Amino acid sequence: MNTVSTSLGVPVSASSRAIQLALAGFLGIFIVGFVGFSHMEAAHNAAHDYRHSMAFPCH
Repeated sequence: MNTVSTSLGVPVSASSRAIQLALAGFLGIFIVGFVGFSHMEAAHNAAHDYRHSMAFPCH
């Protein structure tokens, strides 16, 4: 079985890549920091269950 991959050939600048990484990091911090420690019961429980399913210690 052969796998063929293609590239779009669009160059990505270093600053664009850095911005993308920073935004992904901020999104992760928001999800863990805000939703995980939220006082809203539904949001907290959803984040709590997800952390347990990914074997991330939270207690």
